[in-house]
Amino acid sequence: MRPIGIVRSPREEAIDDFWGGVESVIELDPAQFTEDVTAGLRDFSHVDVIFFMNRVDPARIETTARHPRNNPDWPKVGIFAQRAKGRPNRLGVTNCQLISVEGLRITVRGLDAIDGTPVVDLKPYMLEFGPRGEVKQPEWSHVLMKEYFLG
Repeated sequence: MRPIGIVRSPREEAIDDFWGGVESVIELDPAQFTEDVTAGLRDFSHVDVIFFMNRVDPARIETTARHPRNNPDWPKVGIFAQRAKGRPNRLGVTNCQLISVEGLRITVRGLDAIDGTPVVDLKPYMLEFGPRGEVKQPEWSHVLMKEYFLG
């Protein structure tokens, strides 16, 4: 797998909250792509960004249950029951608002990736790929995410 581009963001540190107002530019690799690769993308309002959290130390990969954000008031859960950075393959996936597409530069809002993060794929968001059936999640996760996308 090789990155398709890189994130340009005003955020240089992976802070836990307030990503909602962050505007980032995804610069696609001109050695791999021409502007044709983004044809039709601007017809969508949102895009899923798949990125490699390259600054997460491999020694910090989570393999056991832990309290999310180390909060002892929340239950211990495994990495596959949370969206923390210390994932086995260090992949992040975020649904972002698509602001503009200019050639190989894609501007998005709400991407929780820091400056310099490699992007491994982009997909337009389509309602048909959204949840089917009732969505449920534990109460602690609502509290955890309360300020995540504020901005």
